Amino acid sequence: MTTPTPINLDPTLADLLIPAPDLLFLIPTLLVAGYYVWRFIVSRRSAEGRARWPVWRAVLFALGMVLLLMTTQSRAATLTGSSMALYMGRLMLLAEIVPPLLVLGIPRGIRINPRGAAARVLGVLLDPWVALAVWAAVIIFWNVPAGFNASVVTNTAAALLPALYLLSSLLVWSVILRPLPNVQPAGMGSRGGFGLLAALPMMSVASVWLYAPNVLYTPYVNALCLWNLSPLQNQQLSGWIMMLAGIPALALAFIQLFQWLVQLTGGDEPTPS
Repeated sequence: MTTPTPINLDPTLADLLIPAPDLLFLIPTLLVAGYYVWRFIVSRRSAEGRARWPVWRAVLFALGMVLLLMTTQSRAATLTGSSMALYMGRLMLLAEIVPPLLVLGIPRGIRINPRGAAARVLGVLLDPWVALAVWAAVIIFWNVPAGFNASVVTNTAAALLPALYLLSSLLVWSVILRPLPNVQPAGMGSRGGFGLLAALPMMSVASVWLYAPNVLYTPYVNALCLWNLSPLQNQQLSGWIMMLAGIPALALAFIQLFQWLVQLTGGDEPTPS
């Protein structure tokens, strides 16, 4: 019988980034990336295409894809049970860094028939209340001890939860950044208010982790944690990671609300000569 390889409890960044392919994530990611590259190359054939699809958008999309592959196709993805903080760091990359990069990579002026099936589906998915409900359900249910414990025990936390974080956060960031204005009629004020509401579930969970006196999740109570952290320190560090990861989205929401208030008061009108 083969003896299992002992877990390195003090891995370096190079150790965490050792490739560990996960085909369930890898194949869809490569298909999306391939389609994006093909459409970008086609757009370079005309001046109009180059104007609405500048290179900087492709660079942001490529950066998002690289981070997505690093987060889901590396050895770090296999250490869910050894470090809650590492796991939460991966989830925050998938929720707060990768989605805005991918959404900003979408070219301007995508033409969608407002009466077509695609517009109706996108109109429902990108409705602020639908996106908020999906996001809140993912954040709250899977971070309630019963839900998270069940996902770890059934081995769905390593693959299913990152996918849910990514997809639900793509909906949230699409509402905030509004890449498809002909099917997203929301104004600046409603987008800023939505950003504040969307930040509440994550900040609430992070606060519970920071101030809870005991470890909340059974799989981590007696776990051998990476980098010589105790299970409680691991949980508190996870709270800080989630709290800090949510600050950029909160700042953007306040900026959008401020711009909306300026528009309401006429502060953006030109000064008469």
